[in-house]
Amino acid sequence: MDHTLQQFCWIFIFYSFIGWCVGVIVNAVQKRRFVNTGFMSLPFCPTYGLGAVLYTIFLAELQTRFLFLFVGGAVMGAVQCVMTGVVLQRIFHRRWWDYSKKRFQFDGYLHIGHLIAFGLAAFFVFWIGNPVLFRILSWMPDFIRFALLLGILFLMVTDGIVSVIAVLQLKIRLRRMEQLTESMQKASDEFGNALTRRIQGRMARAYPNLETDQAKEVAETRQTTSVFAEGCCFYKLVWLFLIGAFLGDIVETIFCRFSMGVWMSRSSVVYGPFSLVWGIACALLTGLLYKYKDKNDRYMFLAGTVLGGTYEYLCSIFTELVFGTVFWDYSDIPFNLGGRINLLYCFFWGVAAVIWFKGIYPRLSLLIEKIPKRTGIWLTWLCISFMVVNTTLSGLALSRYDERQREETVQTEKNIHPLNRFLDQHFPDERMERIYPNAKTVE
Repeated sequence: MDHTLQQFCWIFIFYSFIGWCVGVIVNAVQKRRFVNTGFMSLPFCPTYGLGAVLYTIFLAELQTRFLFLFVGGAVMGAVQCVMTGVVLQRIFHRRWWDYSKKRFQFDGYLHIGHLIAFGLAAFFVFWIGNPVLFRILSWMPDFIRFALLLGILFLMVTDGIVSVIAVLQLKIRLRRMEQLTESMQKASDEFGNALTRRIQGRMARAYPNLETDQAKEVAETRQTTSVFAEGCCFYKLVWLFLIGAFLGDIVETIFCRFSMGVWMSRSSVVYGPFSLVWGIACALLTGLLYKYKDKNDRYMFLAGTVLGGTYEYLCSIFTELVFGTVFWDYSDIPFNLGGRINLLYCFFWGVAAVIWFKGIYPRLSLLIEKIPKRTGIWLTWLCISFMVVNTTLSGLALSRYDERQREETVQTEKNIHPLNRFLDQHFPDERMERIYPNAKTVE
C-alpha cells in the first residue's frame, strides 16, 4: 500500500506516543515509580516513531510472511537501536542506556529481550497499529486532521530543540566549561534557566548514565594524536567506503565474467568503478562490528550473514522506491525472498565479513593511517565532494532514463528542460544500459 507524506507523519507521531507509553509502563513496573524515559518533555519518543515509519516502508512486503516479518523487525529494530545509542554517545559523550550487565547483550546497547520486542512490534504495526490509526484518521475532517498534525509537529520540534539545549548545557556543566558560545548562551536564556534545570534533572533521573565521571571525560577529550584516521573514526569510515566501493565493483565484475561469461558493469554511479552498496556496507558493518573484530570466525560469519542479507534487502526496496528501478533480481535462484535476496548470497555476505575483518581490514587500516594527517583531511573532503556530485548526477540520470522509458515527456526540443537536455545528451539510453545492464523499470 502506498502512503502519503501526511500519513507517514501521523505514523511517526502515533508510534512516538505509543513507544513513550510502553517505556513509562515498563520503567514503572521495574522501578515502582513514574519516570519520563523520553528524550523530550512531551510524551513522545521519536526513535519509536521513526522505527514504525521504517517498518511501514521496508517491511510491507513481508506482512503476510510471519517468520520473515519477525526476523526483519528484530534486525531493523536492533540496528536502529544500536545506531541511535552510538550517535547519542558521539554527540553528547554519554551513554543514555547501558545493558552490559544483562545476559545476551550487544555492547550494552540492547539485549535479547529487545530483539523479541522489535520482532513483535513489526506484527503490531501492520496488523493492529496502522489499521487502527488510519481508521481514526478517516473519521476526522481533512482540515482538522491537517491542522492538528501541524500543531503536534510544531510542539515536537520546539520541545526537541529545548531538550537538546538542556542536554548540551548539562554536558557543559558536568565538564565545568566556563566559556559558552554566544549563540548557545542566548538560546538558553530565551527558554529560561529554570526550564533547562528542570529538563536536566529529568534527564539525569531517566538516564543515570549521563552522570558519568567528569574527570574521565575531560581526560579523554584532551587526548590528541598526530595519526590520521586512528581507530574507527569518521575519516577511517569514509576511506573504507571509498575502498570498499571500488573493490566491490571489481570483485562483482570478475565474478560475473566467470559465472556468466561476459564482462558486465557493476557500478552504481556514472563516473568510476564504484559500487555504493558495497562501499556503504563496508563502512556500516565496520562501524557496527568494530569492537567485535577479534571474535571467532563463526561469530563474524553469522553477523555478516544476517546483517548483510538485511542490508541488501533494504537497499533493493530503497532503490526501487526512489528510482523506480530494480537493479538486481534473484527470482531464479532458490531460497530467495521476493527476488531481493537469496540464501546463497547471504552466505557470501557472511564469508565477506570474515575475510574483511580477519584479512583485509587490518591491512587497509594501517595503510590509511600512514597518510599524512593534513593531506588526509583535505583529500578526504575532496573525495566526499566528488562522490556527492557523482551520486547526485547518477540519480538525476537514472530518473531521466526512467522518464524516457515511461515516455512521460514529449520529446521535442522546445519543451525539454535544460537539465533534461543535458542529461539526454550526456547520458543517453545506450550509455545508461551499459552502466546499469540489469536495471529494470517497475511500476
